[in-house]
Amino acid sequence: MHPPDFPELPAGFRFGAATAAYQIEGAHDADGRGPSIWDTFSHTPGRTLNGATGDTACDHYHRYREDVGLLRDLGVDSYRFSLSWPRLIPAGTGPANPRGLDFYDRLIDELLAAGIAPAVTLYHWDLPQALETPPPGSTATGGGWRVRETAEAFAEYAALAAARYGDRVERWITLNEPYCSAFVGHAEGRHAPGTQEGRGALAAAHHLLLAHGLAVQALRSAGAQEVGITLNIDRIHAASDRPEDLAAVRRAEVLHNETWTEPLLGGRYPRGEHETWGALADGAWRRPGDLRLIGAPLDFLGVNFYRPVTVAAAAHRTPDPGLRDAVDIGVTELDPYGTRHTTMGWPVVPPALTELLRDLHTRYPRLPPVWITENGSAEDDTVAPDGLVHDTDRIAYLADHLAAVADAVAQGVDVRGYHVWSLLDNFEWARGYDQRFGLVHIDYDTLNRTPKDSYRWYQGMITAHRARTEEPAR
Repeated sequence: MHPPDFPELPAGFRFGAATAAYQIEGAHDADGRGPSIWDTFSHTPGRTLNGATGDTACDHYHRYREDVGLLRDLGVDSYRFSLSWPRLIPAGTGPANPRGLDFYDRLIDELLAAGIAPAVTLYHWDLPQALETPPPGSTATGGGWRVRETAEAFAEYAALAAARYGDRVERWITLNEPYCSAFVGHAEGRHAPGTQEGRGALAAAHHLLLAHGLAVQALRSAGAQEVGITLNIDRIHAASDRPEDLAAVRRAEVLHNETWTEPLLGGRYPRGEHETWGALADGAWRRPGDLRLIGAPLDFLGVNFYRPVTVAAAAHRTPDPGLRDAVDIGVTELDPYGTRHTTMGWPVVPPALTELLRDLHTRYPRLPPVWITENGSAEDDTVAPDGLVHDTDRIAYLADHLAAVADAVAQGVDVRGYHVWSLLDNFEWARGYDQRFGLVHIDYDTLNRTPKDSYRWYQGMITAHRARTEEPAR
């Protein structure tokens, strides 16, 4: 099968790859690292597929030089990775861990020596467990993202990271996908901390936004170059033009998108909150001045995109939605796309990415430059008898979504770069090691790394882009 053509993107466009600390680092109790809520969640029976944990994962903590070598050979401009808050500050607040600080010094220096710009995510879901449930004898408040103190602790952590690494980090991302932290973690219970709450989920959503605002302030005070946030904004379609389905789309927009985009980009809380959340729309966790902090101008917006969503009105809904379950917004997700699906069960609809970017550009005059901070596909990857991984479906997925980005750029959206998810196969949260997103295959028995055909295709894409735009190789 002939590989797809390389999409054409403008000169100056940057290519990268992405990972996250808990998904690849392993070394869960090495060198002073404290436990996170994901350590606790994954070690709780029944929470993850086959009881998988991130204890070892890809062992990137010990193999980071090998992985930076893969990035160098891939030819990327940028590497997006996350810092492990419990590796740097094991209790979430208080003394820093020198060995944890040293690890990221080594990683960042290795990247810079390879000519790769570090793009650091401060929070990719691994909250220190001590901030969720303090150990016996501790004076900490506890409560995790449900309480304001965690946002304040996050600002201290951001200040520490900026002071240590700010002279070498080009781009800072405060939070990754706060929707998942707040609602998948606190309302659905499918992610850490694994609870099913209404009030707690909405409080967590606000305090995550507040944490972002406080971290932006701390990072800028430390002289950070570029500061942004990454959202998994959904392109939501209505199942029909029936009034009840259109109303369901509005509620889904509030849950998935506007809870985040309206305060961050519009300087306001979303309209339709009362219709969506019921009695909890006016949460006591909001204070005067919070919206100003949350809405501080961004240098860029990170967008994670995998698939669109179609919703219809559900047949039944909890009578007073916000009181019992913040997720019961009265919608049902449908799948009318009639297209190929990844092994995650997600439909492959690349034009939806163009629609999403164009809609953001139209809706928010304050929209800063956009980076695609995650995009990729889980596929049924196996090592063939020739020792290689022939992942043709992933290549097609990447080519078509990069073409969708090029279409958005042609329509006036300022998209600066693209990070494929993910560099490595890794611990895929509650799905354990069953889903493979990587450009590089990981043998979880030996931890051997094998670049897939998609790695070679992306390498060729980057090389062709530089040649076409006459940009020098790194």
